[in-house]
Amino acid sequence: MSQNFNAYQIISKKRDGKRLTDEEIKWFINGITNGDVADYQMSALLMAIYLNGMNVKETAALTDAMLYSGKTLKFKGVNVIDKHSTGGVGDKASFILGPIAAACGVKVPMMAGRGLGHTGGTVDKVESIKGFKTSLTLEQFKKQLNKEKIVLIGQTKDIAPADKIIYGLRDVTGTVESIPLITASIMSKKLAEGANGIVMDIKTGDGAFMSDLKDAKALAKSLRDTAKRFDKRMVTMISDMNQPLGQYIGNSLEIIESIETLKGNGPKDLTDLSVKLAGAMVYIAGKAESIKEGEKKARAVIDNGKALKVFKNLIKVQGGDEKVCDDYSRLPVAKHKTVFKAPKKGYISAIACKQMGLHCVSLGGGRAKANDKVDFGVGFVLNKKVGEQVAKGDELVVIYHNKNQKKQVDGILADLKKDIKITTAKPKPTKLIFETKEI
Repeated sequence: MSQNFNAYQIISKKRDGKRLTDEEIKWFINGITNGDVADYQMSALLMAIYLNGMNVKETAALTDAMLYSGKTLKFKGVNVIDKHSTGGVGDKASFILGPIAAACGVKVPMMAGRGLGHTGGTVDKVESIKGFKTSLTLEQFKKQLNKEKIVLIGQTKDIAPADKIIYGLRDVTGTVESIPLITASIMSKKLAEGANGIVMDIKTGDGAFMSDLKDAKALAKSLRDTAKRFDKRMVTMISDMNQPLGQYIGNSLEIIESIETLKGNGPKDLTDLSVKLAGAMVYIAGKAESIKEGEKKARAVIDNGKALKVFKNLIKVQGGDEKVCDDYSRLPVAKHKTVFKAPKKGYISAIACKQMGLHCVSLGGGRAKANDKVDFGVGFVLNKKVGEQVAKGDELVVIYHNKNQKKQVDGILADLKKDIKITTAKPKPTKLIFETKEI
């Protein structure tokens, strides 16, 4: 029967809002993996899915097809727990919560992605550490996880290879913000890498792919439904992305802020979120009776330095320069700085989060095209966050850039006057986490 399928018919069917069968989805995913379906055909189907959606059965079939497009791993025991974030601006929590959870006895198999759209990528950030290898074989991945309790790699050609192709296409075809595509992408990787439980950080707000809280809740449910189908434990948290997380934006700058947070010096929002997510990982690994107890254990390993020690060791084991933890000059931070000052006094009432991510991309800190090279050194430091009081002339944003980027910097300075809103009235406090649910 499968030989009667063709890409044109399947694309047209989904374009017209009809439901695809399990066999059609499997045929198409196998086709993009083995080269029978072209990139442009996959891009067309992605747009049709983005516009018309997929029901629960189609999403399940897509997840299955992507999951089994490559190898799958299995680990003994229930304490192999991964975390995934749907992405945002300044979201470097993985570098903090992974070492925290590992220091609490959880095995953390982190298979991370590169930047998508306006959001930074965990792999891009960690590769700003000289020598850090994110391309390990599956055998090395398993061995390191069992020995060191933590491993961080980019997507391999063996694990969900269909997703690797689709992920890159979504980034450059405007099809990122789709619940079935996000669900299938995340769950195919997490299930293939052998995680027994998953903690999901679903972002909502201006800088998130799910800008609307209702959509974020729908995505959380879609992910929990998929986890339940595979008999995996899951905690979903919906967290705020109406402003950047933490104060640093940009690849090597975010590594610095992660290390500072592991030293106990991190900003409140980043520290609190990392601890809550790590606490949930400790809990579903069976190392705590509740998420609250997991959080207490998470804070303890920051305070006693064990989490930082795990991160240093992770860098060393994967070939990186662990001395960056004590000497930030060993990271490739851009040498030139330009400051944006407050044009008037008042309170910061809003920071255009997505725009900050796009500004970082415009400096080279992210990708406009799939094969663009990322500049590890550029980025921003926000000296003030939403709700804080400012005086006229206060240094609000420090832009890290290269010598030849005057034109881009001038454009960013002009935009920041609109991107950062200052009002006379103090805004209401922002909520960090909107919802926590578990299965």
